Amino acid sequence: MARMKFICDAERCIECNGCVTACKNEHEVPWGVNRRRVVTLNDGVPGEKSISVACMHCSDAPCMAVCPVNCFYRTEEGVVLHDKDVCIGCGYCSYACPFGAPQFPSQGTFGVRGKMDKCTFCAGGPEAHGSQAEFEKYGRNRLAEGKLPACAEMCSTKALLAGDGDVVADIFRNRVVQRGKGAEVWGWGTAYGSQQAGQPAGGKS
Repeated sequence: MARMKFICDAERCIECNGCVTACKNEHEVPWGVNRRRVVTLNDGVPGEKSISVACMHCSDAPCMAVCPVNCFYRTEEGVVLHDKDVCIGCGYCSYACPFGAPQFPSQGTFGVRGKMDKCTFCAGGPEAHGSQAEFEKYGRNRLAEGKLPACAEMCSTKALLAGDGDVVADIFRNRVVQRGKGAEVWGWGTAYGSQQAGQPAGGKS
């Protein structure tokens, strides 16, 4: 079974926010929530880079570890999802996540913000695949349709890669070899607990 992962190639990202728009459009994400966002590092100085950030579906997910009601679960493909019927909106997952993925769906005082929302890797939720209930809570289940996440498919420069971890790592590794630079993958080591794609053994993670 494939282990699904994200990689964002900072050497290719042009901060167009196409991935953000694709996600919101595909899933009709509520106002105030961005399941995916583009972050600029070292803005305005030499070495500036842009990174597309969402839930990385970690191998050892902190959100799962801190949730007091165990609403998070991992699919056979390694996608970390959550059950909104179980979620109590405490926000612990938001504090624990190094990528800021879980978010409250609306503004308001603490306690009335509702259920947490996060990137689903376009894999839906615990409801029946393709059902209206699944779409209303989690958005479209593209994985069940044999498709990859909309954000990666809509990336105009193919900076954002999604799919089988071995495949996307090989694609990125080949890019690094061809251009001779840019082996650092932001978030890879944190999310998956291994050396970064494209780096030799013993490289910085």
